[in-house]
Amino acid sequence: MAMMRESGRGSGLSSPEAKLGMQVEDLWDMILEPQLSPTEKLNACFENIPVSAFPPAPSSQVIEINSDASLAEAVQLMSEHKVLSAPVVDVDAPKDASWIDRYMGIVEFVGIVVWILHQSEKEDGSDGLELPNGEPEAKIGPAVAAAVSGVSSPRIRGSLSPRSAAIISGKFFEALTSSDFYRNTKVRDISGSFRWAPFLALQKANSFLTMLLLLSKYRMKSIPVVDPGEGKIDNIITQSAVIHMLEECSGLHWFESWGTKKLSELGLPLMKPSRIFKVYEDETVLQAFKLMREKRVGGVPVVERGGRKAVGNISIRDIQFLLIAPEIYKNYRSITAKNFLMAVRSYLEEHKESSPLLNGMVTCKRENTIKEVIVMLDSEKIHRIYVVDDDGNLEGVITLRDIISKLVHEPRGYFGDFFDGVLPLPENSRV
Repeated sequence: MAMMRESGRGSGLSSPEAKLGMQVEDLWDMILEPQLSPTEKLNACFENIPVSAFPPAPSSQVIEINSDASLAEAVQLMSEHKVLSAPVVDVDAPKDASWIDRYMGIVEFVGIVVWILHQSEKEDGSDGLELPNGEPEAKIGPAVAAAVSGVSSPRIRGSLSPRSAAIISGKFFEALTSSDFYRNTKVRDISGSFRWAPFLALQKANSFLTMLLLLSKYRMKSIPVVDPGEGKIDNIITQSAVIHMLEECSGLHWFESWGTKKLSELGLPLMKPSRIFKVYEDETVLQAFKLMREKRVGGVPVVERGGRKAVGNISIRDIQFLLIAPEIYKNYRSITAKNFLMAVRSYLEEHKESSPLLNGMVTCKRENTIKEVIVMLDSEKIHRIYVVDDDGNLEGVITLRDIISKLVHEPRGYFGDFFDGVLPLPENSRV
């Protein structure tokens, strides 16, 4: 049994994640009901561990953004700290405010994508940017108009217009990021893109099972854990952090009984090849971000025209490279997906920065085990891996959410009235 409990990556059991895995192991050994399936046993284990036991997020990834910060400052902060989102603190809230009143919501790169898409459509001179209640932009403010119209315009649902190839050039992003409009747009001005008001949060006493279900079935990429007594966020648990925890549990019996299964045995990938959302390398990069926004996915493969082989991947967080370094595109008449990948890779190499974009496509096959895929996802710090056949053609995609969803299942009536206390979405939210 001692051999089964050794870590597979040489970290022993010293890491907080490995120690947490041992808690699951102890509970696993205590559950003796033979009628329970392995998944039911795991459900029972995770239901008995509070989320307060989850290791705290690295201090470098724990940031809060003031509501009066500019959009430019928010992009820079999230880029520097390598996070996809950050809680927004209402600077006008009283010092003794509860967490519900202290936070306005969570700003995400997906919301910034909505804002950028609106700016490109606006520059294109397209119709259909009528604001709610017919309010003129000057009356409600340009930044609010951007947040609202960017998600309500019928044009957002279709492909980019014929003129957009010229519009979406390096000059467009240089002009946008150097404009007073961009520098003066505040984070609170795009609150219409926030997912919750302020956000769905867990309390320390909530269970691991609740957390895992929210990160999988309920499609949340991260969950704040709050301490009602303190009125602030105590921890933020992400899908990536859960995958890292699983990787650290390699060698433990409960993990090996699940992790040694092949992808095909677990019904992965979930999506058929014909249903994969993708962009061709000669399409504009904003078409990739628009597709992510429409389909609510975190990334898309870039595929060679006329084929099924992927030449790269663009993630929602890569929108930052259109904003923090627009000068790298100035020689492109049109920023296609291929041009975008080439320019960003050159920029990263020149600045000696690490990024998944430098590592090329990370792929696997249906014969790989879930454990092997977890190791690849964790070591490469990526959110999805593409499944290919022997010729390298795309067969599917596996996300962090897909993996977590295969670890646990939702018992009938599990959440009860859990969501009743969640404040409704902002009236103008479409995210």
